[in-house]
Amino acid sequence: MQPDAVTVATPSVRPWTNKESRLHGAAWFAVFALSAIGLAIITNQIFNLKLFGFRPISTTYYYIVVGLFMPVAFLTSPAREADKTSVRWYDWLLAALAFGVSMFFASNSESILYKGWEFLAPSYVTVQAGLLVLLALEAVRRCAGVPLFLICAVFATFPLYTGSLPGFLWGVQLTLSETVLSHSLGVESIIGIPIRVIADLLIGFIVFGVALTASGGGVFFMDLASALMGHARGGPAKVAILSSGFFGSLSGSVISNVISTGSMTIPTMKKCGYPAAYAGAVESCASTGGALMPPVMGSVAFVMASFMNVPYADIMVAATIPALLFYLVLLIQTDCYAARNGLKGLPRDQLPKIWLVLRSGWVYLISLAALVVLLLATNAESKSPFYVTLLLLATALLRAEKGRRFEPLIEMIMETGRTIGMLVGVLAGVGLVVGALSITGVGNAFSRELLQYAGGNPYLLLLVGAFTSFILGMGMTVSACYIFLAVVLAPALVQSGFSMMASHLFILYWAMLSYITPPVAMAAVAASSIAKAPAMRTGVTAMRLGAILFVLPFLFVLNPALILQGDALHVAMAVTTAILSILMLSAASERYIYFLARPASGWEALLLLVGGLCLLVPEWRSDVAGLAILVAVMGAGFITAPKAKHLKAGEGFE
Repeated sequence: MQPDAVTVATPSVRPWTNKESRLHGAAWFAVFALSAIGLAIITNQIFNLKLFGFRPISTTYYYIVVGLFMPVAFLTSPAREADKTSVRWYDWLLAALAFGVSMFFASNSESILYKGWEFLAPSYVTVQAGLLVLLALEAVRRCAGVPLFLICAVFATFPLYTGSLPGFLWGVQLTLSETVLSHSLGVESIIGIPIRVIADLLIGFIVFGVALTASGGGVFFMDLASALMGHARGGPAKVAILSSGFFGSLSGSVISNVISTGSMTIPTMKKCGYPAAYAGAVESCASTGGALMPPVMGSVAFVMASFMNVPYADIMVAATIPALLFYLVLLIQTDCYAARNGLKGLPRDQLPKIWLVLRSGWVYLISLAALVVLLLATNAESKSPFYVTLLLLATALLRAEKGRRFEPLIEMIMETGRTIGMLVGVLAGVGLVVGALSITGVGNAFSRELLQYAGGNPYLLLLVGAFTSFILGMGMTVSACYIFLAVVLAPALVQSGFSMMASHLFILYWAMLSYITPPVAMAAVAASSIAKAPAMRTGVTAMRLGAILFVLPFLFVLNPALILQGDALHVAMAVTTAILSILMLSAASERYIYFLARPASGWEALLLLVGGLCLLVPEWRSDVAGLAILVAVMGAGFITAPKAKHLKAGEGFE
């Protein structure tokens, strides 16, 4: 589709009458009403509008958010596979209980605070507290699956038996009533940091991402990537990388990125000669990187800002160079692969014209620039995305078909409600983990034990942390994995002398690796279904393509200049050596020397691998060794290699 013909997609039938969907009839209207009321209350709270004199205290507000959006999770997420197209009576019951219990606590927040209900409460309050814990566990089971449910259930009950556990697992033991009261009425569990991040900060960015998609932003960024890179050698792969980077940086969702952009990029890559598994691997890596790319990143970045008690803009700035390096290595690797295998780009007459794309989508570029400026130049992090969303909403309404002018607004409310409901369902359960570790005091003890077992060796601690993050990332969502490790591992890394920002980013990056690493590799599995390739082969290929992501966390932990901590000279040197390193590593991985525009022999690939790894070590001697290897390979190549018959280096990006 030409970009100047972009229109907002609208369903052929009214969504509330679509019986093929789980949400239709009364369920659709209930989710819409809860979502609309929730968004109105959140907007009133964030902007301090005091509409109708309503401006609840913080704990009341958090219970209201849980009470409005946990029911949405029960109505939108089926309890079992057989319920995918219908909302059952028990879904309605659970939604009503979640609404009623949360609103009861919201209306009694002053009693919770001033009467000490968190520690000792009437029996009817204790029963409702226990009910809220069970509802949170069922919500996380529906929204995130059985593995995370089991982890949350174990930790939810942890205070009941921690007094009988040995070593660093020993902690303060509570009775059943004390445990459920602490979870439901305390400020460190169900309504702890994860839920507070959603209510206070994240929702504006969710609204922005939904508005971007509804107004045609996804199509624009796909067309922009095609116009820029579609004609280059291996162009479809580069289009996949750029479009997934653009889209993922704004949506922050890996799987939805794979499905939305991959449905267009993967078939095109296959048509141009890329093997199915390679095409799926490229898309899964690019989509994973999108969740690490500023300005929006994923929801976990906002949780990180709260844990570190720093502005989100600091997280965004620190993550920029590692994310750009990751995309650079993907572009170089796919270019080397295309050059080695003689893959061409798409004919220019099959691609959109760049000036038409920009003329049609300038509003998205302005919106993106405005968001970045507002985040960096103001302290209004929670308000900034709402301002930008107004522009996108106006665009969506203007581009909608006549007679369906308000359907984009309706769909935006519904999609935002579903997304928030899913996050509330997951993070209320994850809050039980954080609460249990805090209530019992085991979290701090765990950090001390990690330091002791590492024997003061920071490198060993990093390896232990990477392995732990990776294993937990297989069974948890990235947000859940990060939250757990931010409590038990990040303090140990900081006490070992590492930068706080680097330590938290280290945990986040390693938790993300499960998306492209077998046996889980959720992004690779989603991409393989589109590519019609074996899931395991796609995952292994994605792991090879994304190998630099395995190295980057160690790189910026050991050299904080790569997250812009340091003076300009050190930052410039770190970035330069990192770029040279990934060029060498890409050449070794794809067996193609980009500088010489020819395939690499076995000994050249080995030397480039060693030299690239040397340049990654933040020490001048290793940098000198890496540069010496690069000069040696280049010199030997110019002297001994026959005249290259391949495209000259750099032609792939013209």
